Amino acid sequence: MLEKTHFDVSGDRFAVTYRITGDDAVKRAEQLAVEQTIEFPAHLVPDDSIREHIIGQVESTSPDAADTTLAKVTYAAESSAYALPQLLNVVFGNTSLQPGIRVTDIELPTSVLSHFRGPRFGRDGLRERVGEPRYPLFCTALKPMGLDSRRLAGQAAEYAEGGFHFVKDDHGLADQPMAPLRERVPPILEAINSTNVRTGGNTLYIPAMNSPAERLEEDVRWVVEQGAGGLMFLPGFCGLDAMRRFAEDDDIALPILAHPAMLGSFVTAADNGIGHGVLFGTLMRLAAADATIYPNFGGRFSFSEKACADIANASASELGHIKPIFPSPGGGMRFDNVPDMIRVYGADVMFLIGGALHDGEEGVTARCRMLIDSVRQAVDARSDWQ
Repeated sequence: MLEKTHFDVSGDRFAVTYRITGDDAVKRAEQLAVEQTIEFPAHLVPDDSIREHIIGQVESTSPDAADTTLAKVTYAAESSAYALPQLLNVVFGNTSLQPGIRVTDIELPTSVLSHFRGPRFGRDGLRERVGEPRYPLFCTALKPMGLDSRRLAGQAAEYAEGGFHFVKDDHGLADQPMAPLRERVPPILEAINSTNVRTGGNTLYIPAMNSPAERLEEDVRWVVEQGAGGLMFLPGFCGLDAMRRFAEDDDIALPILAHPAMLGSFVTAADNGIGHGVLFGTLMRLAAADATIYPNFGGRFSFSEKACADIANASASELGHIKPIFPSPGGGMRFDNVPDMIRVYGADVMFLIGGALHDGEEGVTARCRMLIDSVRQAVDARSDWQ
């Protein structure tokens, strides 16, 4: 047995709710409370400060469905080290390797939240940035992979002419020889900026920062120097805390979009992983994204309407001083998805639509304008928002 230890802690605790599938849920909750903190045989820990404060405490358990149980476990605020990597480690580190356990909620006290700056712009800041105080925002992606820089720039000009607020690189654009990062960014920026001057628009270009670790910071700072309007990170590859670091850097100070690539396995299995709202809402806000991209219901992915509503709710729910962010649903969106999307998201949504803008005889610019008009009409038609 270990020697007794004593130390003082604040008494503040954060709570994580887990949905546990199968039998012996209470016992499994007690086991995960230990696993997520000391990862050491609890019976070998004396009746001291570690047992009293550090080992996770099962606050409550309650039936959720026929074979699932909700267990709320609390942890000492100090165990988070007041940093995102360790907070995630305590929330779901080793337990993520076990089947039948899913994180469904995280509750953080002010003592933890105060160490996170959160989104620099958030919803209000993005609206101000593009000059749209009321209606949904619009974003699209330059694609497909394989186009050269000149053709991507021409595509960007069409989107800007059509009035879209954000034109981002597709997440598949990195530093391929067809359109290397340093070759494509300047002409795309020039195409968008010259279109803005001519039309009076305010379209922003968001390059995808999908660089190897040894080049990521250099590439980010180079893109900023070129005059990019924002940055898109893929935290499934570079890490949530890397995105947070760049978002909080005052020398960068640009809007941040978070792309969901590589994060799907956290949410697609109903009995395992992390809840949609927690991953794409709460955690993206802690990691300082201003908009969170995810697959919309009715597209080519399997996200349900409820899952998408959970993300939208978590992107704006109470989280201390952390600003609400824009949900940005995409993934095979069509014009006929608009009524359902307005019904679920209201006006605080960033439409992300790509291929459908090219699928018509009218041309890309005209279809951009058609989509914007149809969305605004759908918003105006909702008398309960007036």
